Amino acid sequence: MEIVTAKSRYTSLETNRSPSLHRAREAAALTIPSLFPPEGTTDATKLPRPNQSIGARGVNNLSSKFLLTLLPPNEPFFKLMIDEFTLEELGEDTSLKAKVEEALGKIERAVMNEFEAVAARPVLSEALKQLLIAGNVLLFMQKGVFRMFRLDKYVVKRDPAGSVIEIVVKEVVSPNALPEGIQIKDIGVTEGTDVKTVDIYTHIKRTTEGKWEVYQEVLGNIIESSRGTYPLGACPWLPLRFIRVDGEDYGRGYVEEYIGDLIAVDGLQKAIVEGAISAAKLLVFVDPNGLTDIKTVTKAPNGAIRSGRAVDVTMLQSQKAGDFRVALETMNEITQRLALAFLMNSAIQRAGERVTAEEIRYMAGELEDALGGTYSILGQELQQPLVAITMHDLTKRRKIPSLPKGTVSPSITTGLDALGRGHDLTKLDTFLGGAQQIFGPEVITQRVNISDYLTRRATALGIAPKGLVYTEEEIEAKQQAEQEAAQQQMLLQQGLQTGGKMLEGSMKEMPNGDPQ
Repeated sequence: MEIVTAKSRYTSLETNRSPSLHRAREAAALTIPSLFPPEGTTDATKLPRPNQSIGARGVNNLSSKFLLTLLPPNEPFFKLMIDEFTLEELGEDTSLKAKVEEALGKIERAVMNEFEAVAARPVLSEALKQLLIAGNVLLFMQKGVFRMFRLDKYVVKRDPAGSVIEIVVKEVVSPNALPEGIQIKDIGVTEGTDVKTVDIYTHIKRTTEGKWEVYQEVLGNIIESSRGTYPLGACPWLPLRFIRVDGEDYGRGYVEEYIGDLIAVDGLQKAIVEGAISAAKLLVFVDPNGLTDIKTVTKAPNGAIRSGRAVDVTMLQSQKAGDFRVALETMNEITQRLALAFLMNSAIQRAGERVTAEEIRYMAGELEDALGGTYSILGQELQQPLVAITMHDLTKRRKIPSLPKGTVSPSITTGLDALGRGHDLTKLDTFLGGAQQIFGPEVITQRVNISDYLTRRATALGIAPKGLVYTEEEIEAKQQAEQEAAQQQMLLQQGLQTGGKMLEGSMKEMPNGDPQ
């Protein structure tokens, strides 16, 4: 019986991946060739050069919009929701929900800090470009490491429902870069042998027990220290697809949908440029049978007067201006269609570093409208697993507390509603402003728990309310101190008044009222 190794599984699954690789390289050749170069490319290989830049600008523009809306700066893109029934069982204290949200807000900030610590933005930016061009990308996030793998570095197998059941990753590394504790002799290579690179295969497979098993293999030898398991919902390996196709293991890229227009505009741009170069070529012909001497035309300076006939001298003309105009108009029409497809005709974001939350919401809404829900799909298939993976990793590293299973779950807010907790902030302000407008400020002070409101508002803004908003205990202590100070001040005034009256009475009892 043949032993199934990670290398053999990778080889057997490569065939199914070949069409996706071909489509990815074709799309990259018309947009950004370096993102998915031809097979066998090295640093010295000359990459294809597109004849137009609309493809590259479109990919860069759309990936930037996705990155800004999927991972907004200085604001959590998710919120931890506690089950309402669980919250009711905890007690009837109205301030309890604010305290719970404050604690959940701390966890949210810890997760966002981890994203910043692992430099998630540059990795996600490149991953989004891979999704737009190749339609597939593999992310890995664990223990402070965030990596991206191109489609030609891994294979994947999915079940009929589209869920991943197997992943095999191939890495070519130097022997010095082997996992810690692994040496050349441990993988069956004799010492002194000149081995420049080795192939490391990482095999991740879903088991029937509801978990993931993982191990690494080098030269047919399993690295025992690499064996491990992951919970079903917290596997650090995350294969993404941009456009899902039922029954296929790999997705399709966004560029593939407009490959016809890109090919057309690339060909027209090439023809126009080559035609313009030919039209710009200056050649003067002199009739050898005419009266005008060639040397006279050649040596005559500009504005000089020479004897000859104008009919003997002619200029080379292509007579293709009309054809060029048709090609240019056709190219401009196709370019306009591509600009609309890649959302390049809208000016949502202002020039500058600061982008308001309203601009981000507007951009998210445009992505929703233009891409038919793709933005929301990425929110569920990219953001949700990333949060689950990061929380599981931080919990294992004891950087955040373990949450009760089934009572708290991350909720990704996408589309037109809000990003992060901005929607909660709008609701709070709308509620308070409407109540004050209808009932007046007196009713607000009597009916609204100001401390609870301030705590929720700080949490919605992503600010730690501790130390900024007084707790009920601190308010009572402050009021008690003010009362004691007021009582002392009152006693002091009473003492001064009593002492003054006694002094006035003693002065009246003396002769003529003069002190002795």
